[in-house]
Amino acid sequence: MIVEIPFDVLRLAVPLVIYFLIIFVLSFVLSKKFGANYEENTSVSFPATGNNFELAIAVSVGVFGINSGQAFAGVIGPLIEVPALILLVNLAFWFKKRMYPTI
Repeated sequence: MIVEIPFDVLRLAVPLVIYFLIIFVLSFVLSKKFGANYEENTSVSFPATGNNFELAIAVSVGVFGINSGQAFAGVIGPLIEVPALILLVNLAFWFKKRMYPTI
């Protein structure tokens, strides 16, 4: 069982990182298309990317139990979200140079 845990974490982490990246880029590009400046754009893109994992953890533990796979996924989510959002900060700075050259 212990040997499987790293693979379970990886199996959960990869789709989450892909999700964060897709939602962030989509939000950023759409906000730019609708005329948002850089400050407005980042104010839209980061909250769109973040989720209510705390609520998801509480619901999954309450519904499925503390030892369920759903609760495990809910706990892994925030552990992946924080480093992913830090990487997205760097992506936002890169977008700033590319999409908002006068700032």
